[in-house]
Amino acid sequence: MTRLFLRIEDFTTGLALRASIGFLIIAAALALFQVITRFVFDAPSTWSEVITRSAMIWSVFLGVAVAFRHGSMISVDVIMNNVPRRLGLTLFMVANAASLIFFAILFWQGWLMTERVMKQKLAALEISIAWVYSALPVGSVFIMIAVIGAMIRGAQGGWPTPVDGPEIQA
Repeated sequence: MTRLFLRIEDFTTGLALRASIGFLIIAAALALFQVITRFVFDAPSTWSEVITRSAMIWSVFLGVAVAFRHGSMISVDVIMNNVPRRLGLTLFMVANAASLIFFAILFWQGWLMTERVMKQKLAALEISIAWVYSALPVGSVFIMIAVIGAMIRGAQGGWPTPVDGPEIQA
């Protein structure tokens, strides 16, 4: 069962990575477009800044799942590596459990916020702002899957560090 979950986590985190990169490309391209239209043609685009900001929000919330997967979040590595292995693993699990609780709350609150703003439109566009707010619950789901995956891998022999990446060295 855990191998199946880890395969699902690997797939979802890969999907989050690709989507995050896609949103980052969109944001960079539209920011360049905005600069060119504003300063070269003296006719600023009214819609590109809004989409750039929205794409950045999505990129960050999806990218956090990848950061958890690779052990790149702020962590207590110094403490964990200088205490007995069992205590280090306990600290790792407690920190990840706290992250799970946080992102579960963020999921719920993000869901409620998304429902509340459904009738509002993005400035300069006729698109619901809920599409932007939905980055919170959607990103939280990807993050919680990645955190649970990190906890499973941690229980199987180690915890991820930024140097190790997804492969856990025991």
